[in-house]
Amino acid sequence: MRVCVWAADPAGRSTGRARACGIIERGGTNHRCKRPGSPSKTFTSVFSTSSTVFDIPNLEREIERLERRSAQPAFWDDPAEAQRVMRRLADAREQVEAWRGAETNARETLELLDLAETEGDEALAAAVAADIDDLTAQLDGMELALALSGPYDRRDAILAIHAGAGGTDSQDWTEMLLRMYLRWVEKRGYTDTILDMTRGEEAGVKSVTVEVVGRNAFGYLRAERGVHRLVRLSPFDAAHARHTSFALVEVMPEVESPSEVNLDPEDLRIDVFRASTKGGQNVQKNATAVRVTHLPTGISVSCQNERSQYRNKESALKVLKARLLERQLAEQAEERSRLKGDHVSAAWGNQIRSYVLHPYKMVKDHRTDYETSDAEGVLDGELDPLLRAYQEATLGE
Repeated sequence: MRVCVWAADPAGRSTGRARACGIIERGGTNHRCKRPGSPSKTFTSVFSTSSTVFDIPNLEREIERLERRSAQPAFWDDPAEAQRVMRRLADAREQVEAWRGAETNARETLELLDLAETEGDEALAAAVAADIDDLTAQLDGMELALALSGPYDRRDAILAIHAGAGGTDSQDWTEMLLRMYLRWVEKRGYTDTILDMTRGEEAGVKSVTVEVVGRNAFGYLRAERGVHRLVRLSPFDAAHARHTSFALVEVMPEVESPSEVNLDPEDLRIDVFRASTKGGQNVQKNATAVRVTHLPTGISVSCQNERSQYRNKESALKVLKARLLERQLAEQAEERSRLKGDHVSAAWGNQIRSYVLHPYKMVKDHRTDYETSDAEGVLDGELDPLLRAYQEATLGE
């Protein structure tokens, strides 16, 4: 689906800069812009992998179906399923409102553009051109969301960052990445909760686990999975030499239904201990920190940020379920790759992105070859261009 918006300069001439005739394409069909005097150009929908995402009339029918279902007397007998349905209903409504709003804005923009051309009003034409730029920026963001058509993309995410080779520098780098993601979460209007954090002895963070809540949180953040490499002049080196640091970022979808992960209580070992702070000293007399170990896989998760042992246990189980789901997905992907004859290496040295702060400034994603000199902006949470490049590169995979 695409809103066709054909831009004009202040003199009313077609610029070909954007898409503006007020038509939203549906079903992957082509739309040929028929504006008088405009170049013949066909806009083809490139997002055609998920009818539930792109087919607005179908979404509207789904809304009606979910509304009828939620009105049933026994709807809340299964609270977990009811909450899942209500989340899907809210998500579908938001998508429909956004695209119908974009369609209305495009048609109104076209009417104003026609008026400016008819009246020869250069001031109005300039204002319309600015509106087209705003609409184009809005559509760019919506297109990025449209690329998130995976079965788990709409879910909340569990984000984990671990310091790698590089000692204190890598621990400081891990904290810088944590700040980068928290700023991105804030700019997106999402919410975050730090479930567990282990501070470094001198500075930075050894590891941290964060829950990110927001529509498409996992779909966006899955682009960040992998090793992130930093090159800079070390603030922890007396000689102020250039150092290279590494951190591993993991992103997992939250589990929404118990049926997704078979978690037998007898397979769990739960240990409790006193929570620690920077330096490792115990700061609580009561054992409130919890470590949950899944015996069949050996996966262990600990949480100690809450003062309540119960809440730490709940957080640890949430992360454990996400890790088990991610393990299942990885096994399925490995089997598909084996059947296709692909070889995928998960070696630590395969960094997905490099952040260079010296001797020049550059952030480069090695999967998409996207790069920018605005390293400070990226580290301040301006991740959308990188995420967009990844989504565009993986369309159709």
